[in-house]
Amino acid sequence: MSSSAPALKLLDLIQSHRVTAVIYVAARLGIADLLSDKPKSLDELAKETGADRAALARLLAALVTTGICTRAEGERYALGETGTALIGDAHPSFKAWAILEGELLSKTWSGMLETIMTGKTAAQLQGFDNSFDLMARAPETVRVFNAAMAELTAFVTADVLAAYDFSRISHLLDVGGGSGELIGAVIKRYGHIRGTVFDLPRCEEAATAHLAKLGVSDRAGFIAGDFFRSVPASIDSIILKSIIHDWNDELSCTILQNCRRAMPEAGTLLLVERLMPAMPGPDNEHKSHALSDLNMLRGPGGMERTEAQYRDLLGSAGFRMSSIAPAGRFNVIEARPV
Repeated sequence: MSSSAPALKLLDLIQSHRVTAVIYVAARLGIADLLSDKPKSLDELAKETGADRAALARLLAALVTTGICTRAEGERYALGETGTALIGDAHPSFKAWAILEGELLSKTWSGMLETIMTGKTAAQLQGFDNSFDLMARAPETVRVFNAAMAELTAFVTADVLAAYDFSRISHLLDVGGGSGELIGAVIKRYGHIRGTVFDLPRCEEAATAHLAKLGVSDRAGFIAGDFFRSVPASIDSIILKSIIHDWNDELSCTILQNCRRAMPEAGTLLLVERLMPAMPGPDNEHKSHALSDLNMLRGPGGMERTEAQYRDLLGSAGFRMSSIAPAGRFNVIEARPV
């Protein structure tokens, strides 16, 4: 290995934010959507995006180097394999996530040094209790965030369904269920399950529309509320996806205790979360978890926990961890009331 190779690797890592910016611009311009049917020329893309022709050519060159685009015959551009997930209605799609990263997360991460020095989130440093209170002041920000969360949930759901057998569940309550992506997929797969989405009132319209689109409205509904105050009584099981990692131990315990009060003695609690490795190493999956952990530190103030930390947290809320089913980069953590 060349003596300069480690330094060049570091330089590439330092400059990786530029790749995010390139993908964000492509998402905002709808490049992948425009190329989804057939290759197009630079002139066609410039006309359809309204972008400056020469500047767009330079953006496309960068997109080719990332594999999002390729060069086709006749000096046209086509969509690369990686770029297919940048199409808005693709399955899976990360177009909304690219916009979230480019418009919101990249900006807040620029203040990571202050968070590391103080231990405070971006919202706390601005005088707000948490990032969700701050975000709620800007409806467009909420829309971008919700769209990205729906995309990630849709992506993760396939792994969750493959990892966990929901067949013995009769009624599943999705606490913090947002637009109903997860609950909709579960009850679509299992025809006997009834489902309820529980989240803030602002999520009701999107959840109701999504459940209707799936054709499961006769078995699924929405209840508005705040999981820090209480959780609706569950006749069977409760699931929370990427909820507990948002909050510190004290607030997470409050949510879990509310779930415990709402649950029958024979009920089941399911957490869909990342598991932070006890000893992170130079591994892509470990890096994904560690960066998500820092995102929680800078954002809502939560953390990605290890298996032992989840076991202790669940125990403090009246649960006993009974199993863990790996689901891609996530896990389905099953717990039972003590």
